[in-house]
Amino acid sequence: MKRVLLLLLFFSTASAGDFDKLFTGNTLRFDYYHSGVSSEEHISLDKIRLEGKWPGGRIKLIDDTNLGKYLFEVIDLKTNRVIYSRGFASIYGEWETTREARRGVWKSIHESQRFPEPKDNIQLVLKKRLNDGSFSEIFSTVIDPKSRFIDRSPLHEYGKVWTLFENGKIENKVDILILGDGYTSKEKKKFHSDVKKLVGVLFDTEPFKSQKKNFNVRAIDIASDRSGISNPRMDFWVNTPLGLSFNAFDSDRYVLSFENEAIREIAANAPYDAIMMVANTRKYGGGGIFNLYATTSSDTEPAAYVFVHEFGHSFAGLADEYYTSSVAYEDFNAPGVEPWEPNATALLDPENLKWKKYAAESTPIPTPWNQEQYDKASYEYQKKRTEMRAKGASESDMEKLFREVKKITEPMLRSEKYFGKVGAFEGAMYRGKGLYRPEADCIMFTRNPDYFCKVCSAGILRVITLYTQ
Repeated sequence: MKRVLLLLLFFSTASAGDFDKLFTGNTLRFDYYHSGVSSEEHISLDKIRLEGKWPGGRIKLIDDTNLGKYLFEVIDLKTNRVIYSRGFASIYGEWETTREARRGVWKSIHESQRFPEPKDNIQLVLKKRLNDGSFSEIFSTVIDPKSRFIDRSPLHEYGKVWTLFENGKIENKVDILILGDGYTSKEKKKFHSDVKKLVGVLFDTEPFKSQKKNFNVRAIDIASDRSGISNPRMDFWVNTPLGLSFNAFDSDRYVLSFENEAIREIAANAPYDAIMMVANTRKYGGGGIFNLYATTSSDTEPAAYVFVHEFGHSFAGLADEYYTSSVAYEDFNAPGVEPWEPNATALLDPENLKWKKYAAESTPIPTPWNQEQYDKASYEYQKKRTEMRAKGASESDMEKLFREVKKITEPMLRSEKYFGKVGAFEGAMYRGKGLYRPEADCIMFTRNPDYFCKVCSAGILRVITLYTQ
């Protein structure tokens, strides 16, 4: 039976030598609207857009990582084979878990999927992950790539593309593109300086440090009319090219943009596999969504940490491991459901721990740690943080608080018996109970460490392989 399944997989998906037979070498972008509420969702086609040269790999066209709340597939109609696929998450996927969506307020969010331009007719399919981990189709449409309805208008040049470093051809490397928002034309030097600093920290962090040879990094100079990004809670509004803003989903520090098409049109000026956006602001914030983009503020003390943390989300699908900070989501991961993220587990089957191969047999599962002591310190900090924000505390005062918390929690976590060991530590993904993380501390848990845990590192390496093989 196993042999039959392997044969079916071989004949139903594209193989390594298929790229030149199936694709032109250019990129098509599938733009669509994702609409609904918590209990109902709909997809409607916006357009198919021709971009530039395909920047992705030409061998590993099928995503085998099993990451993402959603799955995008391109099916060749002649053979009924999946010839390209990628898992992803989305702003809509977060939106549907918010209180507003649960109250029945409808929202439409623009999204895009990019894929190599095929030579023949194809079927585009979007699937959503079910609670059992499988995917169910939510949208499908047939596309003729030679159709006159494909938008082939020339791409507008929004700014100069410049290279931080280049280690090889785009099809063999992970191509990161950095975009800045809220930088005026007079602040171009500042943008360059900010980018170099942030990228420097990313590639001083393992496993990116040892994998730097597998990356190319570029940026685009984009001028805003006014410095900074919108901050609704302070009634500060700026019309910037990328549309970055604080207070996404009414979470003060959450920086996102709902201007997807604008971002995609600007980004299309350069080859990219991953987008990172830097907001020119002193206020703390950031965000990251798997296979969409990552954001960070430029001028805060923990900016570099946020840059690395959020890239963990957007590039490798890593989960937030913290659970004491307030978030806009409700039941982001339903009780009793195994998370798709590689660094979180519901521990439904302790004997077959999700990351068992990294855990020593001597490490108990679940792994004991002094959670009560940590929670007391962390919740006291969160309370003080909320009070300070409400009183309009300065960013300098907030950063002083961050440093005080680190002085308390870092030695606390380092003193744990199983610190540095892979196990199953309760508390992850915004829930103190019922979800577990791999190690006592990690970049995805606190601001304390400057490293990813073993499981997160393995997850990052797996995605690097997807793009570079």
